[in-house]
Amino acid sequence: MAILALIPFDPYSELEGLMRGRSDAGALASFIGYVRDSANSVSSLRLDHYPAFTQRVLDEIESDCKTRFDVFATLVIHRAGELEPGEPIVLVAAVSLHRKAALACVDYLMDRLKTEAPFWKQEIGPNTSQWIEPREEDHQARKNWDS
Repeated sequence: MAILALIPFDPYSELEGLMRGRSDAGALASFIGYVRDSANSVSSLRLDHYPAFTQRVLDEIESDCKTRFDVFATLVIHRAGELEPGEPIVLVAAVSLHRKAALACVDYLMDRLKTEAPFWKQEIGPNTSQWIEPREEDHQARKNWDS
């Protein structure tokens, strides 16, 4: 099950926990996304969501990934609420026998999360705020998995 986190998490502890007791795995691939402060203009990032709906979509994306790739385990943690620059927003990880399956699974998870996870993202700065939408290249990366 994916984790919808309302409080900060330590991605390195989470990865350590994912691998604890595993001797069958030859690969762990992961991606950690952070709140960035472009040109010192972002004081916070707000991620709004509908908890039950968002959780259902995150679980579906993770389940699809496990079905599509030959992986032993996956981990998806996505923050919601108010975050500050430098804080982790998302952690995705996959454990497999070989690297290619783990790397592909992580890439797939991120492409799906970027375009399908139901979050409303707003960058808040000292004098402005703006809503963040997926870019065209995010949608194209997602479509590439269907071909």
